[in-house]
Amino acid sequence: MSDMKNPRKVLLVVNASRVDAKSAAAQLSDLLVAQGFEILVSGDSQIPGTSRFDSATLDKCEIAIVLGGDGTMLRGAEAVRGTNIPLLGVNLGHVGFLAEVEKPTIEEISAAVISKSYICDPRMVLGYAVHRGEVEVARGWALNEVTIERESTSMLQLFVQIDRRPLSRWGCDGLICSTPTGSTAYAFSAGGPVVWPEVEAFVLLPISAHALFSKPMVVSPNSEIVIDIESTGALLLGDSLRQFRLESGDRVTITKDSGNVQLAHLSESIFSDRLVAKFKLPVEGWRGE
Repeated sequence: MSDMKNPRKVLLVVNASRVDAKSAAAQLSDLLVAQGFEILVSGDSQIPGTSRFDSATLDKCEIAIVLGGDGTMLRGAEAVRGTNIPLLGVNLGHVGFLAEVEKPTIEEISAAVISKSYICDPRMVLGYAVHRGEVEVARGWALNEVTIERESTSMLQLFVQIDRRPLSRWGCDGLICSTPTGSTAYAFSAGGPVVWPEVEAFVLLPISAHALFSKPMVVSPNSEIVIDIESTGALLLGDSLRQFRLESGDRVTITKDSGNVQLAHLSESIFSDRLVAKFKLPVEGWRGE
């Protein structure tokens, strides 16, 4: 049980548009408050007995529990950015790649938090910077991917360099640079490879490029990827949460970020099981069952 003078703190990140998420958050809050925990909430949900989180109290939280889908997990990552607070994603229906594969009960989640029996899984993060001439005009990060997309019907003209050497000039709808975590998100939909989370690498691929060579590439995490914007109407997005409008002549630099995001799991997480569950892969009759 938590010390009433110095209560243990837990952050709840709730998708306020989902009734099941708000209901689960209220149940979980009741169980943890009964054990002397202080519950902080990120989002628009009004949950009795909880407080709104802020930067002064955030670093005292020992775990953030995310109730929603993978999009809510990305907002949770944004909330705990710059801390070592692990994110525990609760599966409320659809199987995602960031939440638990099996749907745990509220009691199981509460017990794991109280006993600190969860397992932490560090994930690589991308950092990006935008220079306009000699001036840095934007800086950010992404757990899943950094994308450059067109805002209009006009094709983008992008000149890509890796490690200060030219790679290609593409006329395309955009470009994706993803982490292994993001390889099963937007990059996967655009035809990129699935990369196991333990593999540190960038996945780089153009979107609908008019070029002889436009294959997805797996790039060293120590590399520096530079994209020169040679047309108008481009938008940079980090995890689709952070946006910046680009101008012709801008230079976008993508590198591995110095920090990471800690995901938490109630039991040992095997990525192969996640692939099977998410895509309903045919494994019946497998002799190792």
